[in-house]
Amino acid sequence: MRQNRTELLLQAIEKRILILDGAMGTMIQRYTLTEEDFRTPALKDHPKALKGNNDLLSLSRPDIIRAIHAEYLEAGSDIIETNTFSGTTIAQEDYGLSTLAYAINFESAKLAREVADEYSRKQPEKPRFVAGAMGPTNRTASISPDVNDPGYRAITFDQLAEAYAEQVRGLLDGGADIILVETIFDTLNAKAALYAIQEVYEQRAIPLSAQEGGIPIMISGTITDASGRTLSGQTTEAFLISVSHVPLLSIGLNCALGAKELRPYLKVLAQEAPFYVSAYPNAGLPNAFGAYDQGANEMADQVREFLKEGMLNILGGCCGTTPDHIRALAKMAAEFAPRKLSFVGTEEESHA
Repeated sequence: MRQNRTELLLQAIEKRILILDGAMGTMIQRYTLTEEDFRTPALKDHPKALKGNNDLLSLSRPDIIRAIHAEYLEAGSDIIETNTFSGTTIAQEDYGLSTLAYAINFESAKLAREVADEYSRKQPEKPRFVAGAMGPTNRTASISPDVNDPGYRAITFDQLAEAYAEQVRGLLDGGADIILVETIFDTLNAKAALYAIQEVYEQRAIPLSAQEGGIPIMISGTITDASGRTLSGQTTEAFLISVSHVPLLSIGLNCALGAKELRPYLKVLAQEAPFYVSAYPNAGLPNAFGAYDQGANEMADQVREFLKEGMLNILGGCCGTTPDHIRALAKMAAEFAPRKLSFVGTEEESHA
């Protein structure tokens, strides 16, 4: 069944620009949640505060996560992300919940799978897919958290790989169609995630390449400021080269910047990547209070330039985006053809 969904995904991405969903955290903030909403019966007496651990809602308030997934699918999303951005043992350690990492990923993927299947049955001509989201964790393998000890690292590559492997297993067992390593600000963390994915795939005899029947792998980096570099110092081109050893379904950029600011860096990927290209920018830049003011139509107008230039295959939204933003993006994207992989390479190759 999963292999059939991979085939459907590959067919769809050849024909049109696929629409990813928008922000999960932004939507969760619309609910007035208390500490109790984050506690399952088993966590009733847990000693640490749990409010804000949004991934935990897949266990404690699955109705909310299900409703958010449905809103994005109603808005036109082809792909919904699991509620697992902080679903590693490393990130969950802050809440004293490392032991729940597998369950969080499994249940989150299962939830998204159920909602996606429901919409696929409603519209068989528009199959919906689940991307298992793997965030960057709250520790970095390349940068010291101690300014007085630049050689210190709060995490090792092996520790990251082990944590990511458990996350991958949970996502796959829950029914994810795609594994998405996203919001990458440290490429070494991403390489640990890719290493973990490769290990789990090998253990389960899953081909790495989607074209060979494997479970597709998506990668999305983050340009942190106007320097055009990731937090660990890489340019977009260097980031691309660093992860190109894996046969990815797509590579792209998300978060940190709005669509207007993201354009020059996406152009690099569109010109050089041997994979499909994705983008899911923020709803503009945050205001003085950390909120996002860019409306759906304004964002769509800025993204239109990407599509006019044939730069994208997958389009969605990150921080501050809602179903309204996704609806506007989906409507606009339907007017444009997706980027073709045959366009990659030199000018001579492009016109061959």
